[in-house]
Amino acid sequence: MRWLASNFRTLLLALILAIAVWISAVTAADPDEIRSPITVPLEIVGKDPALVITSEIPSAIEVTLRAPRSVWEQLTAQENSVRAILDLSNLSAGIHEQDIRIQIFVRPTQIVLSSPASISVTLERVASITLPVDLSLRGEPAIGYQAGEATMDASTVIISGPESIIKQAEKARILVNFAGARESIDQAIPVQILDVENSIVGGLSVNPESIRVSIPISQQGGFRDVAVKVVVSGQVAAGYRLENISVFPPVITVFASEPELVNALPGVVETLSLDLQDAKEDISTRLALNLPEAITIVGAQTVEVHVAISPIQTSVTLLNQVITVTGLPESLTAVVAPQTVDVIISGPLPLLDVLTPQDIIVTVDVTDLEAGTYQLTPSVEVLIENIVVESILPGTIEVTLSVPGTGTPGP
Repeated sequence: MRWLASNFRTLLLALILAIAVWISAVTAADPDEIRSPITVPLEIVGKDPALVITSEIPSAIEVTLRAPRSVWEQLTAQENSVRAILDLSNLSAGIHEQDIRIQIFVRPTQIVLSSPASISVTLERVASITLPVDLSLRGEPAIGYQAGEATMDASTVIISGPESIIKQAEKARILVNFAGARESIDQAIPVQILDVENSIVGGLSVNPESIRVSIPISQQGGFRDVAVKVVVSGQVAAGYRLENISVFPPVITVFASEPELVNALPGVVETLSLDLQDAKEDISTRLALNLPEAITIVGAQTVEVHVAISPIQTSVTLLNQVITVTGLPESLTAVVAPQTVDVIISGPLPLLDVLTPQDIIVTVDVTDLEAGTYQLTPSVEVLIENIVVESILPGTIEVTLSVPGTGTPGP
């Protein structure tokens, strides 16, 4: 015991040194690392169901940690190894500053920084009221149609939310716009909650969210909707085609004081004849309609007609087009094999019909080339617009350049 007492300090120092050496060895083998912030979802717990959060709460926070390298491997591999919790237990309505609690399930780990560390939370009591629903109709049915009595499958809604927002709610509204309607309306319309200034109030729960509205729409006696048929005569010019004929409006409303007159119509009325003889371009015009006596058109007395005309697209092959050598220096001569190529071109038929050999130039460029034999690609220039070169046959030709009097050089 005397020896232990006399050597206690020495033994304690030796123990401290041994622990320091062990810590140093462990740290060297598995050093601590501080890594860039990780994003952790924010969990809210303990909130009274009778309260609602009305302030902005972030969905996640950023946490910076210090941990050995081996621990970081577990942190990244294990799901939910770090949790951020905002505890609202035992809080009443009002504004509260609450710290965010960080839970780490892998040790050893040290929290370096969390952002934000606390959050200001505003809690309000949940309130609910019942409001009658007003049906607001806008517009008028199409001419010749009339609307019947509108019905809804619910006349009140229950709204719930924060007291401060509930106090703003003045009325509930269903807005239906049936301007120009020709068919009955039967659809679910969302309910709008409005304040005293008729502005929409958000942030509330509405039950039901939508209400089905039914409005019968029927045609009045003596009125009838009929389709419009464009009557044409003549043929477009040779080499052109008729692409499309459109009419606006495609359906018109007619009226007769005696309903049986409009009921006797075949469901379609014809325009006066539109002459397309030798037409080469689009046509836009207005045409009157061919109607029996005692029947009138409701609205505009003519219809707008658009006719689309375009040239027929085709292709032709030009045989034996002579090749011209360009860029040839005066000190050399050129021999081309073959001396002609076939050129396939495409474009509007009227342009191809008037195309002449002088409108096609086939060249091969030997600029900066020395004596020798080359495989070159010819180019084609078309002097008429809207003509496209599709192919050259053959696509490569042999050009032999030589000095006059020296014979034909080898490749």
